[in-house]
Amino acid sequence: MDDKHNSTEQQVSSDPGLSRAEEGLPESRSRIVRIYAHPWTQILLISFICFCLPGMYNALGGLGGSGQVDPTVAANATVALLSCTAATALFIVGPIFSYVGPRNCFMIGGWTYALYSGSLLNFNHHDNGAFVIASGAILGIGASFLWIVQGAMMTTYVVESQKGRAIAAFWIIFNLGGGIGSLAAFGLNFHSTSGTVSDSTYIALMVIMLFGWLLGVFICNPKRVRLAQLHAATETEKTTIKGNLEMALKTILKWRVACMLPLFFCANLFYSYQQNNVNGMTFNIRSRSLNGALYWMAQMLGGLIIGALLDLPFLKRPARARLGWAFLLITGMAIWGGGYAFQKWEDVRLAKGLKQDLDYTQGSVSTGPIFLYIFYGAYDALWQGFCYWLIGTESNSTGRAAVLVGAYKTFQATGGAMAWRINALKVSPMHQLAMNWGLSMGALLIVLPTVWTVSEHTGAEAEAGADPIAATEKSVE
Repeated sequence: MDDKHNSTEQQVSSDPGLSRAEEGLPESRSRIVRIYAHPWTQILLISFICFCLPGMYNALGGLGGSGQVDPTVAANATVALLSCTAATALFIVGPIFSYVGPRNCFMIGGWTYALYSGSLLNFNHHDNGAFVIASGAILGIGASFLWIVQGAMMTTYVVESQKGRAIAAFWIIFNLGGGIGSLAAFGLNFHSTSGTVSDSTYIALMVIMLFGWLLGVFICNPKRVRLAQLHAATETEKTTIKGNLEMALKTILKWRVACMLPLFFCANLFYSYQQNNVNGMTFNIRSRSLNGALYWMAQMLGGLIIGALLDLPFLKRPARARLGWAFLLITGMAIWGGGYAFQKWEDVRLAKGLKQDLDYTQGSVSTGPIFLYIFYGAYDALWQGFCYWLIGTESNSTGRAAVLVGAYKTFQATGGAMAWRINALKVSPMHQLAMNWGLSMGALLIVLPTVWTVSEHTGAEAEAGADPIAATEKSVE
């Protein structure tokens, strides 16, 4: 019976030719509305929205210090951003999501990205660091709304066998924003010698961000999405305040989720070091722009790789979980080992007073650091893609996924805020590297029990709070 049910889910999610009656949708729906409510239409929509918003924000961050000569103001603004995200994602935005739905939740917070870009434009003329930091704090709250909507949609709007592909599609489109934004900045600043990006860079990014925010009106409610699996999971949710609180507590207090928290904590840990030290203190402004583009394009490749690994059709879900974990461990040790060799070389350069001087045309010197930065970008995609996929193995319900994504963003932002503050305090780059490397590998060891016990399928029993392994065995029987 379960096999037949799963087969039906696959058809409903992927076959636009099914009759409306078979999908459980009203007969009055037009073909356009049915396409609009298709799971992959919504995945592509939220991916393109993130292309315009955090993708453009990443283009700024990839310049090193958000395009400023002194990265301290941008680092402090990022600390404010991440602190506000950590304070709001789990305990405030998650419950709001349960009541207002994904569209309204996104519209509340999406506009804050344009505000932050505008504050940097203002800083170029008035040196008003307080405004930049305040805008960063407001963006932190807005980012909570965006990322919980994005995470809940990406991990629940497709069937279980396609979640890796959904993560890959999102990561490619989203990081294309950072790549194109950085390439545009590269062109605009090609002849610049000022060390800071031009006004036109900030203005262009503001326009794109506002356009992305307006696209949020097309986000579809989970109850209208053409996916039986999602509807079945949604039926197990409770709509009362007490019910939502109980659901959130049961979800977040699982031992499996507890083992995932260090993995979440490390998800943004290395950005400050990589962007402000590896790229920001080594290369000139045009090369930083080029490196930013390469970094985000490498994320596209990393997202494609991890998505493909986690959706391999000839492996069951538990085996895919272990394969993904092993891949992260091996590539992490190799890339951070290369980073250690770079930092020893960079320390010698800094001791000689060489800073923000390396140009991409100096091939014999610049090639190694550029490729290291590319690998850093790819590894970030591997790490975050694996985090999202693990979240997707826990639930097919948007409400529960919002709680898990809220936990992810809270701990991710906490780790990132700590790292950016350490960077703003000008702790030695070698110590920052050691912190990033050690904590990341430690987190992989802690999450291993969760990885080892991933079930083959998340059924109704697991959604209702039963042990996922026992629920799977019962389903097979």
